[in-house]
Amino acid sequence: MVDIGEPTRVMHLHGGRRVTVRDLVDAHLLTPGTALRFVRRRVGTQHDATVTEDGRIKLADGGHEVPSPSQAARLASGARAVDGWRVWTILETGRPLDALRQEFLDNAVRTAGALETKQLEQRVHERLRQARERADADQPVEFSVRELLALWGAKDRGDQISRIEADLANHGLVTSPSFRAVTLDASVRLVTAPAEPEEPAPEVRGDDPDPTDDELSPTNVGLTVGNLPSALGGVAFVAPDAGFDSAITLMLLNDFSQLAVFSNPHKLRGAVTWESIARARHANSAAHFTSGIVEEAPVVRYDKELIDVLPMLQQLGFVFVKNEKNAVAGIVTTADVVSAYGQMAGPFFEIGELDQTLRRIIARNLEVDEVSSLCGKTFRSFDEMSMGDYQRVLSNNDVWSRLGWPLDRVMITRHLDATRRIRNAVMHFNPDPLPADAMAKLRKLSALLKQYSD
Repeated sequence: MVDIGEPTRVMHLHGGRRVTVRDLVDAHLLTPGTALRFVRRRVGTQHDATVTEDGRIKLADGGHEVPSPSQAARLASGARAVDGWRVWTILETGRPLDALRQEFLDNAVRTAGALETKQLEQRVHERLRQARERADADQPVEFSVRELLALWGAKDRGDQISRIEADLANHGLVTSPSFRAVTLDASVRLVTAPAEPEEPAPEVRGDDPDPTDDELSPTNVGLTVGNLPSALGGVAFVAPDAGFDSAITLMLLNDFSQLAVFSNPHKLRGAVTWESIARARHANSAAHFTSGIVEEAPVVRYDKELIDVLPMLQQLGFVFVKNEKNAVAGIVTTADVVSAYGQMAGPFFEIGELDQTLRRIIARNLEVDEVSSLCGKTFRSFDEMSMGDYQRVLSNNDVWSRLGWPLDRVMITRHLDATRRIRNAVMHFNPDPLPADAMAKLRKLSALLKQYSD
């Protein structure tokens, strides 16, 4: 692991968005009309394009215009995924667009405004530049997700995640496995996306989403299988010739309901469960162990959305999980999913109760028009108010005086702000666990407000 330090505040390169071809044109690093070429040495083909006045890429074949290099490369080659910044080169000089993008970022850091901002941007830019060099040398830097987030001053994958992905993308980097789809303590490597298309796409159109597109963010925003600790935490297994006694003993010792069966360290044969053992022995008391193996045990990738796996879990009670290298690396059971959703349900219900208490307090003491004026928006009823609206209303000195509570207004509104952040994490399905004291804070604030609202 690498110590990446702890900056004093959150910062982002280039405004927290991905660099575009238009940025290079506006910065006079790329001239409209510049000829580009994409050579596919593996299949012996090449594709030509030009840069348009408005910073788009126009393909010579068909004349299609697209905003991003990756989209242009995909459209030209018929490939499913390719890093266009690395494959498109300037015909006259041979420089890849990626080199111009790095020059653009170097200039952006040098011309940053405030000294503190400049120092922080330089830190991130330099760390990611070094990581890119390591990735190009096939010696990728490895972090825990927690350490990676710390480079941006973030503690979880909350509202900073898109900006972090933009900074990584601007340096031609992705994480393997995806840092969105695993736990905070899982290890990820900073690697480059494939430069050579490997997989054809049967129907490729300019408006299709591209997983390597420099202007897109991942579409999965919910919990993934890999967000559960057990998903990539290893899997206990037996061999096909292990015998019922060995399997049962291992299951009893570890309180397992199922075991993987591997023919060799890399080949999953299936699984044995209490049910499959019982069925095999009921049919034949002298049954061979292989008769108790569930041959078609479900296997899913770590980055599959959890909600899509629920039908499989309902049927068998477990799924095996493959990591980014397509090796079986863990198992997720119904109990794991119940625990994960249970951890979110508790705060969800507490926040709902607190929301009702705050709404009742405000409705008893103010009119809807007053609340609309204080919040700078029009409400038809108090039911339309959000946690942030409650905070704005109670932050007002006149409103607080009207309540007549012998409590400190600043401290209460500070707790409301913490509650708002917890609420956002819960409602946006942030995959990271809430702080250990989150539930206690919610309960105590709710109890206090109820005491003064009754």
